[in-house]
Amino acid sequence: MNSIWHALKKILEANEDCVFATIIDKSGSAPRSFGAHMIICENGRIIGTIGGGKLEAVTMETAQIVFGEKRSRIQSFSLTGEEASETDMICGGTGEILLDYISANESSNLEVVTALLACLAHREKAWLCTIINHDGDRQQCLVESNGSVRGELKGEGEFYKRMISNPAKVILHSERFECKRIVIEPILSGGHLYVFGAGHVSQKLVEAAGKVGFDPIVIDDRSEFVNAERFPNANLILLPSLEGALPKLPYDRDSYIVIVTRGHMHDKTILDQVLKTPVGYIGMIGSRRKRDLIYKELIEQKGYTQEDFSTVHCPIGLEILAETPEEIAVSIVAELIKVRAQNTSER
Repeated sequence: MNSIWHALKKILEANEDCVFATIIDKSGSAPRSFGAHMIICENGRIIGTIGGGKLEAVTMETAQIVFGEKRSRIQSFSLTGEEASETDMICGGTGEILLDYISANESSNLEVVTALLACLAHREKAWLCTIINHDGDRQQCLVESNGSVRGELKGEGEFYKRMISNPAKVILHSERFECKRIVIEPILSGGHLYVFGAGHVSQKLVEAAGKVGFDPIVIDDRSEFVNAERFPNANLILLPSLEGALPKLPYDRDSYIVIVTRGHMHDKTILDQVLKTPVGYIGMIGSRRKRDLIYKELIEQKGYTQEDFSTVHCPIGLEILAETPEEIAVSIVAELIKVRAQNTSER
C-alpha cells in the first residue's frame, strides 16, 4: 500500500514528472476498487495497477495525452457490454479515473508526498485533497489530523476552511463544486502487525503481509531467530523471555496481533496480556483442542469468561487446508486482509 507513495517520492526527487492514476468512482464489478493507484512515467514505465487488461491499457494511452497537455483530467471507463467482451477480464463495471499530472517542478508536490509518508510512518491520519478545474488545472493539499496543511488550495474560501476543520469521510470520495471536481482521499496506515514468535511460519507470514501493506513487528526471545537476515523488512523486538510482562506497545484499532510462538505456555501468556487490548484482530495458531485447553486454563486461573475469547481467531487463518509454512502464511494473511477490509468499512 505505502510503496506507491514511496515510489512517487523517488520519482519527484529524481526530477521526473508523472501521471498518478486513481480510481475515484466505480459501480458494478470493476477489477479494482476505490483508491487503486497506478503511476505512469513518461517513458511508459508503470508502478502499481488499477486492474490490468483494457482498462489499464486505455489509461496508459490517455496518460500520454495528459503528459502532452500537462493538465490533469478525469476519464470515464466502462467494462460492460461490448467493451467488456473485448477485454481479458470477466468482470464488468463503470467508473472514473483521475489522471493527475504531477510536475516535479512544483515543489509543493514533493512537500505533500513527504508529509503524507510521515503521517503513515507515525500512524497519523490525513486527507489528500485534489481539486481539478474544468480546464485541467489542479491544486492539492494534505490536511493532517491536527489541522495543519501541506500544500495549498488558493482561492477556495469557505470550502478550504471546511476541508481543514472537517475532512469527514474515511473512504475516498469525490464531489462536484461549481466547475470543479474535488477528490478527497483518506491516508490510512495498512495496519501494524505484531507477530509474536519468529519461527518458520512467522518468516513467511511477515514476507507476505508486507506485500499487502501491513507494517510487521516481530517479537521473540531468541536472538538467533529475531534478526535482520531472517526478517529484512520488519521491525524487531528481542525480549528477555516470552514468559514475562510484555513491553507497552502502541496498540490501536489499526493493530493486528498474531500469536505463533513455539509453545503452548508462551501462547497462553501472550494471549492473557493482549486479549483486552483495543486492537482490530487477534489470531492464535493451533488446533481446536489446544485452543480449548488454553481458554479453560485462562478462565480458571485469570477469571475470564468464554465470551472474552469470542473475537479471537483460532484456529487462525482462512480454511484452505494449508500444511506448509508458506501455505499457512497465505491463509493467515488472507484472513488479515478480510478483517482489515471489514474494519475499514465499518468506520
